[in-house]
Formats: sequence, C-alpha cells, structure tokens
Amino acid sequence: MNKTKVWVIIAASLILIGTIVFVGVMMALDWDFTKLSTTTYETNLYEISESFSDISLLTDTADVTFVLSEDGKTRVGCYEQSTVKHSVSVENGALKIEAVDTRKWHNHIGINFATPKITVFLPKGDYGALLAKSSTGDIKIARDFSFNSIDVITSTGDVENSASAEGSIKIKTSTGSIKAEHIFADSLELSVSTGKVSVVSSDIANAVKIDVSTGKANLDDIACKSLLSTGDTGDITLKSIIAAEKISIKRSTGDINFDGCDAAELLVETDTGSVKGSLLSDKVFITRTDTGNISVPKTTTGGKAEITTDTGDIKIEIKQPPSYQN
Repeated sequence: MNKTKVWVIIAASLILIGTIVFVGVMMALDWDFTKLSTTTYETNLYEISESFSDISLLTDTADVTFVLSEDGKTRVGCYEQSTVKHSVSVENGALKIEAVDTRKWHNHIGINFATPKITVFLPKGDYGALLAKSSTGDIKIARDFSFNSIDVITSTGDVENSASAEGSIKIKTSTGSIKAEHIFADSLELSVSTGKVSVVSSDIANAVKIDVSTGKANLDDIACKSLLSTGDTGDITLKSIIAAEKISIKRSTGDINFDGCDAAELLVETDTGSVKGSLLSDKVFITRTDTGNISVPKTTTGGKAEITTDTGDIKIEIKQPPSYQN
C-alpha cells in the first residue's frame, strides 16, 4: 500500500470519527445549535424619566425596533452580549443609545448564533431629529411617531419605516432592502447598493430621490413635487405616481414600467432595458431607440416626455383617469 492510499484512509477515518462525534453532541443538545454558542447574552431594561426630543442610536449588530409604548412611558429594552452592552442616557435633550464594546481581542473569537436586539418603547407623539446607525442589524420604525427629520444608516441590514417627518427622511443601506409605507415628509431620499426599495402610499411635499445599483425598485401611490431615480441593473416599477413637476428615471440595464403615472415633464433613459406602461395625460413625446420598437400616442399637446433606450422597446399609452359620478 503506497503512502497516498494510507493518507486517504487516515483522512477518511478522521472525517468519519468527527461526523460521529458531531452527531453525538448534537443529539445530546437536541439539535439546538444555539447551545454551541460561546457568547453570553442578557436582557436589560432601561426606564427613561427625563424629557427629550432628539433620539440618537448607534449600534453594531443589533436589530432595532421603535414601537408604541402601551403605558405612555419611555423604555429601552436590550437583549445584548454581556461584553457588548448599550449605554442609555438623556443628554442635552436627546435620548442616546450607544454600544459599549468591552471585549478583549481574544473575546472576538468564538461561536455566536444569537442576534442582539434593541426595542425602543416610545409614547405616541412628535419628536425631534432621529438618527439610527447599525452595521449589520435591521431597523424598523412604527407609524405611531412623527419626527422633525429621520436619518437611518445601515450596511447589511434591512430598514422598514412607517414614521413621518416634518423635514427630510434619509435612509441608506448597502446590501439590505428599504421599505417605506404611509409616510408624510418634506423630502424622501433612499439609497441601496444591491437591495430592493419599496415605497407605498406616501405624500412627499418636495423631491423623492431613489438611488439603486443592482436592486429593484417598486413605487406605488406616491404624490410628490418631483421624482428622481438612478440605477445600474435594477428594474423600476411605478404605479399611481403623481409628480407636480418632473419624473426623471435613469437605468443601465433595467426595465422601466409605468402604470397610471403622470408629471408635467418626463425624462426616461435606459440602455438595454425597455420602457413600457401608461400615463394619465397627453405629452409631446420625444423618443429614440437603436434596435427596439417604438409605440407612443401621436399627441401634440402637453408636457415633454423624452424617452431614450438603446436596445429596449418603448411602448406608452395614455390612460384616462377614473371618472366619478354623483
């Protein structure tokens, strides 16, 4: 028997022994992988008695949820690592929640299956500026609150926001998704790299800006002054979008779909995607495509609708708005 066969037999034996040991250990733990964790977690509840307006939350891996307080009191509940707790305090009229990492370098080595969680219980009402930052955690804000401004930043986490703002709402994530529903704001700015964007039933006084690299965007039932969306390879679908001034959409390889949308002026540009759907009023169409087909109404009145694509089709129709009878 040559040395190669000997080493193969030894390696196979070690794998078999390791598998048997692993199965035995997991059976003893009822196949609960969380019991393998080397990280200790604890639950802490912080009661806030001081008054505040602004909220600043800075964390690393925790999922964050802002929910309505049933008894009208402000509390912050933290399910957190014993070596990465969160400090909770009121300073200069602002509620501050920050992660405090006391781990040594060797404490970063281990097995961890749990996810830290922060729950902020707030009375229903109006607040000042909200700043929430997380690296890998999700952030969810209920619709029971209104802020002067909302600024949310996360790297790989998802963001769901139903809270409104008197000023701007800005949400940015890299690989996570963004979902905004039933919001009112002066302006709305959403940015993702590879995630999805969804905005539903919202009223924005001024500009809506959507920046997507490779993800899809779905916009439904939005009233605004202007809408600007840029992206590389993601599709965008717009349904019942009414902009008082302008809709501007730019994509590289994504499709652009309209369903009952309208604006005083329309500017649409995509390279390999198609532009299809319906508008609500006549436009003066200026269209160009290199290899695709063009089908647009031969209207000569209305605002300008400039649509350009390289290899995609352009197919637009005018959809009459619904009529209501007494």
